Amino acid sequence: MDIKQLETFIAIAKHKSFSKAAESLFLTQPTVSNHIANLEKELDTNLINRSNRKISLTPSGEILYDYARSIISLKKDASLELSKFQGKMIGHIEIASSTIPEQYLLPEILYGFHREYPEITYNLAHFDSKEVVEGILKGSIDFGFVGAKSFHKQLEYLQLVEDEILLVTPNTEPFTSWPEEINLETALEHPYIFREEGSGSRKLVEEALQKQDIQLTSLHTVAYIENTEAIKQCVRRGLGLSFLSKYAITDELRYGLLKAIRIKEVNLFRHFYFVYHKNRTSSPLDREFQQFIKAHFRLS
Repeated sequence: MDIKQLETFIAIAKHKSFSKAAESLFLTQPTVSNHIANLEKELDTNLINRSNRKISLTPSGEILYDYARSIISLKKDASLELSKFQGKMIGHIEIASSTIPEQYLLPEILYGFHREYPEITYNLAHFDSKEVVEGILKGSIDFGFVGAKSFHKQLEYLQLVEDEILLVTPNTEPFTSWPEEINLETALEHPYIFREEGSGSRKLVEEALQKQDIQLTSLHTVAYIENTEAIKQCVRRGLGLSFLSKYAITDELRYGLLKAIRIKEVNLFRHFYFVYHKNRTSSPLDREFQQFIKAHFRLS
């Protein structure tokens, strides 16, 4: 077995696509196909199902997958130790993150890690919290940052910081006359803008409202918008109110562009988490990044 063949096999298993695997490895698609064909010929077994549009691993491929990851991890371990011995660390980290950690936590984290390891490069992929967790369980994502915790025995969560979801309004009348805390009945009299389904903040709001016997679908919703910055601009112009993370509105509150209000009857606190698979072998660079995360947030 050749290292390049195993790396190609892992990339196909991860991306569920020959073309995406070729793109991620900077190879041509015929080269990727040749790597797999030669690997299957050497092992005398089919590793990948090609009978339908969806690429999947055969039972033999499932067996090889964990061994292949371990072999590649050992290779990276050796490379990392050699680079440390030479006084440098070189590599690439792929990071998956939901919206708020991506926009308001990760820039500082990446800057800090970059100061220690300036030769490392990054690819930051945007997913909602649900998609990050699903990707980790499927093996297409190694680790990620999320704003909602989905309990699963195969996942390990590191609790990072506390967040609060606040009711956000324009900083104009009648909202400028509202107190810092209002009752739920008053809040629900207005139109709303919500994040997309799968968003950690939306999930928290839904659960809090359900405890008050209120369904999200019963509210006057004028828009579902994935982009937090777009939501803030729409709120400023009076399209509707929204529930947003305190991290997302720091500057708007400082300059009086928006107003943030708490609702008496609901608890909208949550935490952000770093999540990864308990039983999957991580690359040495990923482990180094994980240790940096623990140190950055002073986790034991």
